[in-house]
Amino acid sequence: MPSRRRAAGIDIGGSGIKGGVVDLDAGQLIGDRERLDTPQPAKPSHVARTVGIVADALEVAGPWGVAFPGPVVDDVAHTGVNLGAGWSGTSLRDVLGPRLPGPATYLNDADAAGLAEARYGAGRGRRGLVVVVTFGTGIGSALVHDGRLIPNAELGHIEIDGHDAETRAADSARKREDLSWDKWAARASRYLNVLENLIWPELFVLGGGVSKKADRWVPLLKTRTPVELAQLLNNAGIIGAALAAHEAEHGR
Repeated sequence: MPSRRRAAGIDIGGSGIKGGVVDLDAGQLIGDRERLDTPQPAKPSHVARTVGIVADALEVAGPWGVAFPGPVVDDVAHTGVNLGAGWSGTSLRDVLGPRLPGPATYLNDADAAGLAEARYGAGRGRRGLVVVVTFGTGIGSALVHDGRLIPNAELGHIEIDGHDAETRAADSARKREDLSWDKWAARASRYLNVLENLIWPELFVLGGGVSKKADRWVPLLKTRTPVELAQLLNNAGIIGAALAAHEAEHGR
């Protein structure tokens, strides 16, 4: 029996840094996931140290994929709002690379999660454009066309009716304004309608913390595009990062 493909993924978040070894044929973790709290303040050197501890605990050579909470271009972070100041213009290769025992690939965390969902989760086997949207504190988005990632799509920040979309349609807006599910679902529908009129996806995959209460709002959505719920949940970022690392080294 041929050996199964595997790689390691690390998902950096504002509250925790998670890592795991991924079976890339099955799209699932091998063994336990490692997690440590994100250091506060989350300065680059502090985060790098924590990433190194998580990586060492996994005891693999890689390749390594690292999901970062902000746009990443040529391995450089351009924002890191959830981590605080000091990240804009930071070379992730220079700061995090020395802490990893093998070659590494760096990408946006929403892109990592979206890639995992499109290839292993709710979008598996779908042709055309799959748009993964997460409703949480903000609105995360990822575009995957025929299984290939289109990186750094910050579609949560498009302007709708004179507002930054996530200030009105994120789950945090529902909580902040104490909106009923009907009223919030109308805002989520408006957001999705704008997206589908701009880019005409084949499928929306919806995730984020509010997806745990999907029965309260998903049936209220009004879209022409089919909707599925995300399946990989908290492991999506790790899985997608590992997949991106493998494909950067070996090709798809």
